[in-house]
Amino acid sequence: METMNAALVTAWGAAPHYTVVPAPTARDGEVLVDVLAVGLHPRTRSGAAGAHYTSTGRLPLIPGVDGVGRRPDGRLVYFAADDDVDGTMADRAAIDPRRAIELPEGVDVARIAAAMNPAMSSWVALRARVRFEAGKRVLVLGATGNAGSMAVQIAKLLGAGTVVAAGRDRARLNAITGADARVPLTDDAEATASALSAMAADVDIVLDYLWGVPTQRAIVALLTARSDRSRPLDWVQIGSVAGPTLELPSAALRSANLRLLGSGQGAVSPRGYLAELPALVERIDAGEVSVSPRAAALADVERVWGEPEVPGERIVLTP
Repeated sequence: METMNAALVTAWGAAPHYTVVPAPTARDGEVLVDVLAVGLHPRTRSGAAGAHYTSTGRLPLIPGVDGVGRRPDGRLVYFAADDDVDGTMADRAAIDPRRAIELPEGVDVARIAAAMNPAMSSWVALRARVRFEAGKRVLVLGATGNAGSMAVQIAKLLGAGTVVAAGRDRARLNAITGADARVPLTDDAEATASALSAMAADVDIVLDYLWGVPTQRAIVALLTARSDRSRPLDWVQIGSVAGPTLELPSAALRSANLRLLGSGQGAVSPRGYLAELPALVERIDAGEVSVSPRAAALADVERVWGEPEVPGERIVLTP
């Protein structure tokens, strides 16, 4: 039996171990690729903890949701893993070519592996989930995380007229590139509501990475302060770092033209995601989306797994 090196999760919530596992075999039209770079994303950690909504509940598992690899024919590809197969943190992976796009030779594979997963959340939301036009006003709720800070840049790249960034970490908030206004989210609910009302009451789109209590308060604050409540407000739920649920007053849906929708796996088909990725690759490769990959050997996965996220930086594992 052929073997390979891989990261392997054997207990929920525990860091994976670097070990030897059976090598994959290609089935049903799959293609084997040599993995070159894999980003250590929050989505990867939540999947390895069994906490993501797509988790299958099966152990052991190889973590990793995407990566950059080389096909047997020599072509370089970015690929995303199916939910029900082994992940990408390994020497090789069996990929569905329908979930992969070819990359130009010479592309920075670490940069692509670092940026694609966090950047596609806002890119796909704005291109495939809402009717986005140049000049639209956007609020990014949770802008101080890596995906949120990229969302500010991407909204500007796609033509947003005004982008308001809201987040808890003041230092990160002040350092975000592309924001026209910044709203610190604090424990003072009244002050936060006042700041959101002043800066973001008349936005057209909210990209929400928080959910939970911060979103609950923000919805009420914005709807109460809107100058024209009949003007559509598309609230796009992307992440839930502040909590999985909230309480929403029924009057919020009756008293304003609020449209709640999500953007993620299931809300957008794999084909829909794939159609948007080539243009995003071009932007990332051109340096228009800021990210700093920090390379680490796959053999060191257990050591780096629990390291805190650094603004603008993403750990990239290389087999």
